[in-house]
Amino acid sequence: MSHPRDPAARSRLGWTLAALVLLWPALVMTDFRPLLLLDPRNLEPMGHFLGAFWPPASSPDFLSLLATATLETLAMATAGIALAWLLAVPMALVLTRALSIGRLAGRRSAWWAAALRGVVRGVLLVLRGVPELVWALVFVRVFGLGPAAGVLALGVTYGGMLGKVYSEILESADQRPVRALLEAGSGRLPALAYGLVPSCAQELVSYTVYRWECAIRASVVMGFVGAGGLGQLMDQSMKMLNGSEAATILATFLLLVLGADQLSARLRSALS
Repeated sequence: MSHPRDPAARSRLGWTLAALVLLWPALVMTDFRPLLLLDPRNLEPMGHFLGAFWPPASSPDFLSLLATATLETLAMATAGIALAWLLAVPMALVLTRALSIGRLAGRRSAWWAAALRGVVRGVLLVLRGVPELVWALVFVRVFGLGPAAGVLALGVTYGGMLGKVYSEILESADQRPVRALLEAGSGRLPALAYGLVPSCAQELVSYTVYRWECAIRASVVMGFVGAGGLGQLMDQSMKMLNGSEAATILATFLLLVLGADQLSARLRSALS
C-alpha cells in the first residue's frame, strides 16, 4: 500500500536547506566548534572545575550572606518590575488605538495624536533597545555600587518591553466591549478597566510575572557589574575559585526561578 505523497515536502526541504545555507556563515564567523568540548585537553580542566562544586558550601556564615544576597536580588527584581509597570501602563494606554474616540467615530486620528503615539513608540524603542546591563553600568557611575542601579536599569529596560507588549495585547483583544462602553459615553480609563482588561487579564499577568522571572535572572547578571545581590556574591566566589560557594548560589538561583514559575502558574489558574 503506497502512502500519499506530502505536497509540501519539497517546499519544506527547500526552506530547510536555505536556512542551513544562511546559518553556516554565522557559525563560521562565531567560530562555533562544539567538538572542542570533547577534546581531552579541555575535558580535564572542566572536570576539575565542576568537581570543585561538590560538596556545596553550607557554613552558617556563608548561608547568612547568601540569605541577604537572595533577599536583595528579590527586592531588586520586584522594585524594578514595579517601576517598569509604572512606566509601561501610561505609555501602553497612549499606544492602544482601540481606546481612540476618533477611531470609534470612523474618523482619522488627529495629527497630534499620531505624533504623540510616534514619540511614545520611539521612547519605548530606546528603553528596550539598550540592554539592562548597559543601563546598569551607566547608573552604577551615577549612584555607585549597590542595588539602586540595578532597580533603575530593570525599570527602564523592562518598562520599554512591558509597554510594547501591553499595547499589543490590548490591541489584539476583543474590541466589542470597549466599543460599546465608549459609545455609551464612558471615558477611556473605565473602558480600559471594564472593556479590555478583563478579556486579557490572564495574558497580561502571565507576561508580567514572566518578566519578573527574567528580572530575577537579569539582576543576578547585573551583580557582576556591582549592582549587588546574588550576582555580586557569585562574582566574589568565582574570583576566589570557590566552587562550593558557587554551587550553593546556583542552587539558590534555580529555586528562585522555580518559585517564579510556580507563582505564574498559580496566577494564570486563578484568572482562568
